[in-house]
Amino acid sequence: MKVVALKDIIGTEQEVKADNWTSRRLLLKKDGMGYSVHDTIIKAGTETHIWYQNHLESVYCIEGEGEVVTLKDNKVWPIKKDEIYALDQHDEHLLRAKTDMRMVCVFNPPITGAETHDENGVYPVVEDE
Repeated sequence: MKVVALKDIIGTEQEVKADNWTSRRLLLKKDGMGYSVHDTIIKAGTETHIWYQNHLESVYCIEGEGEVVTLKDNKVWPIKKDEIYALDQHDEHLLRAKTDMRMVCVFNPPITGAETHDENGVYPVVEDE
């Protein structure tokens, strides 16, 4: 059994900050669950280019409002509180936040927590920690 409190993640190496977002990484590869779980804040007025070529991601919005634009077809997907979106095709996309958004993100395969987006918005697959 594992119990992880958000308050115990904030201010540690498992809280990762970038210009557009802050990701609090609750469960990681080292936890052995086969996926990772993140509590992420997306800052209002930002646009983030993301392309998880190596991961599938599901994102549940628990606060705020924004949109996802899938770049292969330029389709705009409005996102608001109490909705989930799944990037089930390794979709290259833009995430735009109209307001601050709080998201619960699940990655498969799990991330280690040390990854950063490269110039294409990609996380590498890390085989060993």
